[in-house]
Amino acid sequence: MTSTVLQPMAWTNEKIRLACVDNVGIRQLWKLIALDNNNGTNANTNKNNNIVVESENLADFLSNRDLLLPNKMSLLKFLAINALELSAPAAPVLLQHGSTKTNGWVQLAGHPESIVPAAAGVVRKRVSGPVDSEVKAYRQIAQDACAAKLVPKFLGVQEMKGETYIELQDLLHGFKEPSVMDIKMGCRTFSESEVMNTTLRPDLYKKMVAVDSTAPTEEEHRQQAITKLRYMLFREQMSSSQSKGFRIEALRLGNNDPVTDLKTVRTASQIQGTISHFLNNRRTTTKDIIKRLKTMRSLMEKSEFFRTHEIVGSSIFIVYDEEKIGAWLIDFAKARRLPEGVSITHRKPWIPGNCEEGLLHGMDELIQVFENVYESQTKTDLRKCSRR
Repeated sequence: MTSTVLQPMAWTNEKIRLACVDNVGIRQLWKLIALDNNNGTNANTNKNNNIVVESENLADFLSNRDLLLPNKMSLLKFLAINALELSAPAAPVLLQHGSTKTNGWVQLAGHPESIVPAAAGVVRKRVSGPVDSEVKAYRQIAQDACAAKLVPKFLGVQEMKGETYIELQDLLHGFKEPSVMDIKMGCRTFSESEVMNTTLRPDLYKKMVAVDSTAPTEEEHRQQAITKLRYMLFREQMSSSQSKGFRIEALRLGNNDPVTDLKTVRTASQIQGTISHFLNNRRTTTKDIIKRLKTMRSLMEKSEFFRTHEIVGSSIFIVYDEEKIGAWLIDFAKARRLPEGVSITHRKPWIPGNCEEGLLHGMDELIQVFENVYESQTKTDLRKCSRR
């Protein structure tokens, strides 16, 4: 039996009924957009859908971002675009909107049909089948004492109505009005197999030019085509992935609206400003998260699974409330065992064929940013004390 959720949305007083197991296809989503565009969009045009973050002061940007919220975008278009643009994490960034019950779920990132809540404390993620790469990864991680402490608890595989699901620990269970952040790890977030084809593609050239008309070289402008590798590297350069080994995908503060327009946050000051805003001057919380991140890095360095696998496209999921914090590594859809005789450091730069993805480099950089934020919080508190 397919259950439904009657959920109030943050940007409207209306409620929408969603099926918990609802396989919405890409074509259907595009139909939603097309139909919606023909239904009075001139009266409700959102002029801020394509805003690019340029300000160095991300704290100001985030605190004055009302114009970026989807309250002027129709519900159909928001759901469709959200599903099309974001990839689903292993343990979803699922947020409870003013409720601690199962029927209060709202998804911040990921395909809406990919993740569904199950019993209390459990979520299900749809996978391709019982031998899916992510199923293999979680089974192997469960046998590794160090790696198992890094990830959501793997509770098994379920077959329902011809679909296969992995059951995972609900990372928000036990938190009250949690604040969450999803951070994509690695200098390279695509698998090498994705860019083996060296065919010049006009469609990718057009995508690049649409984002930055100055990005193509003179030769690329002449050919009006680029390889997929060139495009993927360009995309990594638009965020902090290539330079820092991580990028902030999304965040949400308590019951406030989610922030997902962060893919161009890449300078040191932008990154620190965003994380500082997320932590909201909570020194104890910041200190506890730093401790957890350092523990996670140490476990990665000791783990047999991480020694023998390339970890591409995984995320650090951070959550805190008034009482506690949590942090886990999620999403192993692109995790692959290294070829025989190949070893990696997870820190060296990637050269095609060496399988390096920069996971530990990203951990080093991420911890440093959190430590910088903690130092800034301490200085602020000292200044406040000196004025008393």
